[in-house]
Amino acid sequence: MSPNQAKGTWKHRIAHELIRYWVNVAYLAVFFGAFAWYRRFVLAEYHISYLHYGTAIIEALILAKVILLGDALGLGRRALKKKPLIYPTLRKAAVFSVFVGIFAIIEHIVEGMLHGKGVFGGLEAIWHEGKDEIFSRCLVTFFAFIPFFAFRELGELLGEGRLHRVFFRRDAAAQSGAQG
Repeated sequence: MSPNQAKGTWKHRIAHELIRYWVNVAYLAVFFGAFAWYRRFVLAEYHISYLHYGTAIIEALILAKVILLGDALGLGRRALKKKPLIYPTLRKAAVFSVFVGIFAIIEHIVEGMLHGKGVFGGLEAIWHEGKDEIFSRCLVTFFAFIPFFAFRELGELLGEGRLHRVFFRRDAAAQSGAQG
């Protein structure tokens, strides 16, 4: 391989990873944003203001990177390679839902530190107010991750770009035999 071919390969890989990253960010930002709006509407019924919209974007940015790192590490890909797609889909949804819980705990700790309560003040806030919220966030995220990882697993099975073509190009859907 010539140096120019290697350079093109690296550029292609970087571009591919950036696209994957921003697609992940978009999906997660929409999801976490919708969840933030849902909490805002529920809390408004009790005259409680909720203004944590920035956290949705920060969570999306961080978790999108965590997903890419998990993919790079394989996350049990070898062990589940010959299994039906539901197995790796549910496993990834569960693993990354745990990461959401960990991030929520870290978020409370940082919030406690920013308000002068320290690490233990943040942990105390979780214990008294937020443990149910963290559990519910993990549960809802788990179910949101199922279609996210199902589409990714299906895309890998079909081959690079094929799922995208079927969803976003009318001629590709016709060629695949889909009725319209």
